Amino acid sequence: MNKKNTFMMRAIELSIESANSNGGPFGCVIVKNNKIIAEGSNKVTANNDPTAHGEIVAIRDACQKLNTFKLSGCDLYSSCEPCPMCLSAIYWSRIENIFFANTRIDAKSIDFDDSFIYSEINKDLENRKIKMHQMHRDEALEAFKIWKNKEDKIKY
Repeated sequence: MNKKNTFMMRAIELSIESANSNGGPFGCVIVKNNKIIAEGSNKVTANNDPTAHGEIVAIRDACQKLNTFKLSGCDLYSSCEPCPMCLSAIYWSRIENIFFANTRIDAKSIDFDDSFIYSEINKDLENRKIKMHQMHRDEALEAFKIWKNKEDKIKY
């Protein structure tokens, strides 16, 4: 079995272990230099944390182990196509490749439906299900001005 298959099978194994315990049916591994450096499975209900998806758990683990917020040079293997939140985190972390097994349509068939989130993103603010209210922009811009002029900032 080639390395990519091995990595994907480990992500699937993690998803099965999670489904058989107290997590959702999702697993993920992050690979660098052909070696698994981090693993994650869904911990949403176990941790009472709606952001504890397998990919997020694995990204947090990888960042801690590598002592960086940039996962350049890493690949992610997930048992399922990443949801919008996880996909955003993958982009922010600069992971280079995503490999996945189940699709979001497969996930929808077992009541993990994120299609409404994809549709919400493209809506104008006033048309979203969760109402958004902007306030105190002038005051908040102060932090942005400080950041813009900060000479020792770490860009991400």
